[in-house]
Amino acid sequence: MCATEPIAFAPYGVFALMTWVAGTYGLDLLAPLAKVIAMVYLGCAVHAVVVYGGLIKFIARLNPLRYFQGSIEPVMVAFTSTSSSGTLPVTMMSAERNLGVSRSVSSFVLPMGATLNMDGTALYQGVCAVFIAQAYGLDLNTSQYLTIVLTATLASIGTAGVPGAGLIMLSLVLASVGLPLEGIAIIAGIDRILDMARTALNVAGDCAVACVVAHSEGELDQTVFDTAHVLKADEFLQAGEAVEGEARVARA
Repeated sequence: MCATEPIAFAPYGVFALMTWVAGTYGLDLLAPLAKVIAMVYLGCAVHAVVVYGGLIKFIARLNPLRYFQGSIEPVMVAFTSTSSSGTLPVTMMSAERNLGVSRSVSSFVLPMGATLNMDGTALYQGVCAVFIAQAYGLDLNTSQYLTIVLTATLASIGTAGVPGAGLIMLSLVLASVGLPLEGIAIIAGIDRILDMARTALNVAGDCAVACVVAHSEGELDQTVFDTAHVLKADEFLQAGEAVEGEARVARA
């Protein structure tokens, strides 16, 4: 068996992969997989509240509840699409119209964040690496844990903002501490579920950093930030058309 075997199941979706994992490794593996999902989701929630909420509260001196309310739309799109790059138009629109971030800041910070800010991916890779080590009965020492943290952080920066990219970069983390690459086949069965949480966290982080940068540069409209606003369907379409038009201008 090799790490590329699950690719053959791609047309059948995540349930076929889960069936293959259960049939190959036994039902005893499914319970730990549920724990992996719970751990990743819990880690993403804690990270969003503590780190991003802390940035908004103590660095930008803004209301973290308004930040979460204002960024809920791009987070929902990211959760369902599992693509931070594909969510970028909605992220930019929400940052400007819900959070009061100026166009000059959002157009610079958010595209960069969609490429570089991958906290959710780093968290996911760390959890999966530890799970694979436990699944194969391998003990990790302190230096290997530190290597996982460092490699996962660096690998996440180079991860593309498209669905499934984090699973490919996981091979780098496993190789850095000598874990079997075949373990990726186990994670592949639940990767889509994990991808939803980590992408949502990545986009939430993009919005938080945009607010902090805009506030530090005096480019944040406090009135807009403090006003609750729900985006409409036509605004989503307008945002997508605007970003597409800017992309065509840039290519020209």
